[in-house]
Amino acid sequence: MSHGEVIQALSGLMLGMFVAILASTVVSNALPRIIADLGGTQSVYTWIVTTELLAMTATVPLWGKMADLYSKKLLIQLSLGLFVAGSLIAGFTPNVEMLIFSRVVQGIGAGGMTALAMIVMAAMIPPRELGRYSGMFGAVFGVATIAGPLIGGLLVDTSWLGWRWCFFIGVPFSVAAILLLQRTLHLPNVRRAVTIDWLGAALITAGVCDLLIWSTLAGNQFAWGSWETAAFVAGGVVLLGLAVLVESRAAEPIIPLSIFANRTVSLTIVASVLVGVAMFGGTVFLSQYFQISLGKSPTVAGLMSLPLIFGLLVSSTVAGQLITKYGRWKAYLVGGAAVMTGGMLLLSTINAGTSVLTLSLYMVVLGVGVGMLMQNLVLAAQNDVPAQELGATTSALTFFRSMGGAIGVSALGAVLASRVTTLMAERFGPAAGGDGTATVPDLTTLPPPVRAIVADVYGQATAELFLVGGPIAALAVVAVLFIREKPLHTTSGDERRAQEEAAAGVPVH
Repeated sequence: MSHGEVIQALSGLMLGMFVAILASTVVSNALPRIIADLGGTQSVYTWIVTTELLAMTATVPLWGKMADLYSKKLLIQLSLGLFVAGSLIAGFTPNVEMLIFSRVVQGIGAGGMTALAMIVMAAMIPPRELGRYSGMFGAVFGVATIAGPLIGGLLVDTSWLGWRWCFFIGVPFSVAAILLLQRTLHLPNVRRAVTIDWLGAALITAGVCDLLIWSTLAGNQFAWGSWETAAFVAGGVVLLGLAVLVESRAAEPIIPLSIFANRTVSLTIVASVLVGVAMFGGTVFLSQYFQISLGKSPTVAGLMSLPLIFGLLVSSTVAGQLITKYGRWKAYLVGGAAVMTGGMLLLSTINAGTSVLTLSLYMVVLGVGVGMLMQNLVLAAQNDVPAQELGATTSALTFFRSMGGAIGVSALGAVLASRVTTLMAERFGPAAGGDGTATVPDLTTLPPPVRAIVADVYGQATAELFLVGGPIAALAVVAVLFIREKPLHTTSGDERRAQEEAAAGVPVH
């Protein structure tokens, strides 16, 4: 494909990727209104978010494996079609049960989109050229992640639109992406004569869902050290242990265990988990800090995330261009992990009195680090595996990063709740601390002296959250230091695959 054809095809991919990521974040500011209108409970609030995340994370390995066996173009259009169906069901939903079902459908489609986008890129672009394009995807990922709550808040606050448009807004973009991909994406239609290990897929999905449900409920519905925790963890470990056993004997495993023998893949997976825990676990609570500690409105809180987007956008784009120009990539992984750690530690110094300028500078630092690191981890892994394992490797990285993010949000959220409870009890007495399940206070209803104390409590607790995330991010530095830099391939994934299959005499249909 020529550079112009690549850009055309990427436009459809990036549009689909943006919508898929946006779907998981756009409802965050709209959830209180949605729950009130549909008559849902607090537990429903949690499940509306969790079910989409569960479906997306658990199905990523299966999408990746199918990409190694079937038409990538058809699969990516199918994932977008599922996303459209889920969005329409959610937008017209009459009750919370149908809404939760729609989020599962949306999540399956979003899982396909997030996994397949990078796989399709690797199929048509050589790793040496991939840097400048993957930088664009890193920017799209960051913009969609942080812009979602802002767009959701604006839709809810606009009387003639309302919360249902948080779901409808993605439909025309998804349809446009399907049509654009049909016209512009031209990949060899390769189908290998093998079958998918459906038992392994079922066990992986069940095990992952078990652990994600546990990490979501622990600290809220039951204690981290309770018998429920023991049951969930034991069940998840048993299911995943059985999955490993089945996968080790399968002719065509969902996640080939051989990829973990590859040092680069194993280290990039470890780093991806750590990035997920630190990045998502820390930044997801920034909006709450903006509103409670700094007293900003939801819309302003969304705008205050722009420095993080800016840092991520610039660094991912510049790093990608430099990798393409010089062919060297390890320095950006190490530098990105170190800068990300520095950003986390800087944010651990914030409080209710931190100026917007200082806060913005700290967020730029964090964004720069994440932008240099996140997409280039995928590039390093894709460059070091056989072309026939590109799909499984890429989806494994996406899968573990999402898992890290889900666990990070749950675990660090529990840390935040615990610290708020403790600090409230210290300032207002034991009765104010409660059991840690109290609702987030509405500052407009509090007298000024109490408001100032509550703002200070949330500022201190949020800072401690980043202090916990700092060492986790530092472990990512250690992981990427041990990755061995290898020259980037100058042929695309499809070209490499054709060469590998010709050499091995593999029948292709």
